[in-house]
Amino acid sequence: MRVPLIAEPAPAAPPPPDTAPVTTLAAVHTALPPHRYPQDRLTEPIGDLCLAPGADRALFRRLHASAGVRTRHLALPIERYAALRDFRESNEAWLTAGLDLTERALTTALAQAGLAPADVDLLVCASITGVAAPSLDARLAGRIGLRPDVKRLPVFGLGCVAGAAGIARVHDYLRGHPGGTAVLLTVELCSLTLQKGDDSRANLVAGALFGDGAAALVARAAATGTGAEPAAGPSVVATRSHLHPGTEHLLGWDVGAGGFRVVIDPAVPVLVRRELGAQVRGFLAEHGLDTGDIGAWVCHPGGPKVLDAVTDALALPDDALTPSRRSLAAVGNLSSVSVLHILQGFTEAHRPEPGTWGLVLAMGPGFCTELVLLRW
Repeated sequence: MRVPLIAEPAPAAPPPPDTAPVTTLAAVHTALPPHRYPQDRLTEPIGDLCLAPGADRALFRRLHASAGVRTRHLALPIERYAALRDFRESNEAWLTAGLDLTERALTTALAQAGLAPADVDLLVCASITGVAAPSLDARLAGRIGLRPDVKRLPVFGLGCVAGAAGIARVHDYLRGHPGGTAVLLTVELCSLTLQKGDDSRANLVAGALFGDGAAALVARAAATGTGAEPAAGPSVVATRSHLHPGTEHLLGWDVGAGGFRVVIDPAVPVLVRRELGAQVRGFLAEHGLDTGDIGAWVCHPGGPKVLDAVTDALALPDDALTPSRRSLAAVGNLSSVSVLHILQGFTEAHRPEPGTWGLVLAMGPGFCTELVLLRW
């Protein structure tokens, strides 16, 4: 009986070289409204908006003093907020001021990257503090000279996490488009969502914490091995998204006749302490890293209690989140704009050494977390 020969398995072919485009963050710029106020200058006017005449303001004043905010920029002069009669007027103010700020942020960021509006292939535009159709990005396109065939993606609902999530989604797009240019544009005019006559703790906290602004981030994709000169900014290495089941009630909007009524549950720092550490360490471990390897923390400044919870959950040195606390003090919590404002500091005055690892970290409604691993 003839025994069939069994061929030896062929040696495994070496994996093909990684030809996926490398996403480089070429420029980021924040635009702030001209109406800048010290925190103590805003306390009593905001109290007049939120509290009943003659109400005890002791708790309210403590919230303002302990928010970690020194100055904030507002979309309107503070005396104009009392004259806003309804959600329609607030939203119209969001659209008018938002267009001006996003135009300034985007044109400046493109100029810093050495590009023109016509070079943009994808525009992702995120905001949770106003709504419009046509969307803000569509109204902006003709105003600054974007191409008629530019791809647009307006995003609503991500809130504070949208800055980090936007970087991740821009990266996803560019991995399939070598040579492409994508822009993330965020605008949050949080002051226009403040609810008059609402003395709930969440509304009072928002009145003490949030500021207004817009930011634009320009990202480019170059295929590896092309010999293209790298841009000056960091590269995106990897991203991670995470939804926490059963936590939808912790953060977001209660939308009603008066517009966007903020929901901020006091349990948010508790959740961060309980769950963030495992998420971040697991994500970093996939790339052979630990928290001690991260030299640039770009963490959304949700507030002093949230920053303390992040520090505890990750066992970080006391100064690791100094850029976040610095941003909070200078402009307040800018929602989705904040991580871009912090990242701008790392691309300008506090540029890390080549080879430095960075982590963009933000949390938002859902309750959700977004992580973006960077390397300079």
